Amino acid sequence: MSDFTPTRAAGEARMAQFTPRMGRRYAAGRNHDRGPGAHRDVSGLSPWLRRRLVLESDAVAAALAEHGPEQSEKFIQEVIWRGYFKGWLERRPGIWASYRDGLEADLATLDVDRKLRRAVEAAEAGDTGLAYFDAWAAELVETGYLHNHARMWFASIWIFTLGLPWRVGADFFLRHLLDGDPASNTLGWRWVAGLHTRGKPYTAQAWNIAKFTGGRFAPRASDLAADVAGLEAEEPDGLPSVTPLRTPRPPEPGLPTALLVTEDDLRVEDFDLAALDIRAVATLAAGHLRSPRPVAPLVLDFEAAALADAAQRLGRPAEALRAGVPGDLARWAARAGAAQIVTPYVPNGWLRDWLRAAEPALAADGIALCEWRRDWDDLIWPHATAGFFKVKKQIPMILHRAGLT
Repeated sequence: MSDFTPTRAAGEARMAQFTPRMGRRYAAGRNHDRGPGAHRDVSGLSPWLRRRLVLESDAVAAALAEHGPEQSEKFIQEVIWRGYFKGWLERRPGIWASYRDGLEADLATLDVDRKLRRAVEAAEAGDTGLAYFDAWAAELVETGYLHNHARMWFASIWIFTLGLPWRVGADFFLRHLLDGDPASNTLGWRWVAGLHTRGKPYTAQAWNIAKFTGGRFAPRASDLAADVAGLEAEEPDGLPSVTPLRTPRPPEPGLPTALLVTEDDLRVEDFDLAALDIRAVATLAAGHLRSPRPVAPLVLDFEAAALADAAQRLGRPAEALRAGVPGDLARWAARAGAAQIVTPYVPNGWLRDWLRAAEPALAADGIALCEWRRDWDDLIWPHATAGFFKVKKQIPMILHRAGLT
């Protein structure tokens, strides 16, 4: 499972290979972290799903066709979690802004606090003396992947045992995870910290690690924090209010168009391109915006190759852009004589921040930024206002309206 080839064809091949295990085998084995290259009971599809090289709806359809709704229930729920997290962050955009600004403050603290900086460096280098934690740090850096259960253990140990800033840990993940996603990563770390489901932090326990690593690791209970208190005191005002979903501006048929391809959705061919007067196409590399610190070459190379695959599938000449000065986006579209830039929907995160910064230059040149949003998101996001249970209750309706049942 360590082969992550950044193409649509490779992702769909991985999905087909795993489809026979999307039923009871997944439900029974999904929590077992068997180590690098041996994660046979989880799909490993997340690097492709994150970029929509594989569609969530296609993965769900494959599970239903092979196993039926009862046996594939757990797999389907886990796929829909991704949509839930994205929708939740769309409804509370201030959470992303808080993470981004808080990380800058945490990194500034590291600059002046040598003891804390050395502790963070040891954790990221896999040099804490906790064999299991150090092994996960090494696997993450070397492969760009980590089993979901290991991510939970790692985050809990980072926060509560090692006492390190949670946002710096989330940033460590984003800089190395091939499937790094603003919503899933930020909210996953917040969930462990007791900020997402407030007052209910996740505690890494020695017996749990031993059991679900198949005895590969045998932590001592005394090595791990036992009395875990969530970090909700960091946010004394509680969660921000739910906001309405942002309504994207739709493309206008017939207008001169610049087509923009980003890693947030690399299946641009799914949309109605024939209705557009496309004057220019570009791919936009933005992986370096994941963090103020250097992003792993493994991540940037995956993004670059995935963007190239998307351009090749479009069958049109495409310029390779890099998200630098935001005003460059308007200059590119203006050179092409475009009146609108059209792209698949970009949710809250580093790329949405960059596009917001580009809006004044676009407006000055009379260029509209238009987006397509997928029906799958429109089915899930309106329900992503509280805990996952609210979305879970709607899964039968979501699948029916998606045409899957």
